[in-house]
Amino acid sequence: MTDTDISGTIAFLALIERLKDTLRNSRTSTGRVESTAEHTWRVALMALLLGPAMGVDSGKLVKIVLVHDLAEAFTGDLPAPAPRAPGVKEAREREALATLTITLPSAQRAELFALWEEYESGSTAEGRIAKGLDKLETILQHAQGVNPPEFDLAYNLGYGRKETDAHPVLAAFRARLDEATRARLAGEGVMLPGTPERA
Repeated sequence: MTDTDISGTIAFLALIERLKDTLRNSRTSTGRVESTAEHTWRVALMALLLGPAMGVDSGKLVKIVLVHDLAEAFTGDLPAPAPRAPGVKEAREREALATLTITLPSAQRAELFALWEEYESGSTAEGRIAKGLDKLETILQHAQGVNPPEFDLAYNLGYGRKETDAHPVLAAFRARLDEATRARLAGEGVMLPGTPERA
């Protein structure tokens, strides 16, 4: 890497730090609002753990996951139930990604764009599975988090069904999370290991 490449990469990494402060609609198991960076981290870990069982390139899957929400550093998170005009979100994110990556060396910039496009289009097995994992992580966080009283936890049961049905491993994982959601809705308490008991 040249000095310019190193400087440009540092500038990108400094800018993308915004994702640590980009808040989502989910809460952690202690009730703290989750950031996009935290969401992406767990989706990437899910990709690493589940990718081999799905017969895809796990390294590529992790890369797609790490890139899929970068634009939120500028656009913010749009909660799943929020209304969306077709194509508007994608156009805003494409523009944000162009701005975020402007200082990167051209090969790295092109790779990030290609990975993001693969996620958006779902044109490959890795892109489709990344979308499913993204939905599963959100469902998991809602099932395990301390949600505000007005939160519609039942929304989980229909959310992202198409994406989580894209592979039998995703569907099996989804079935377990749906059980946990139903148990919480029925007031049966915590059904997920590692989640603190609630009073």
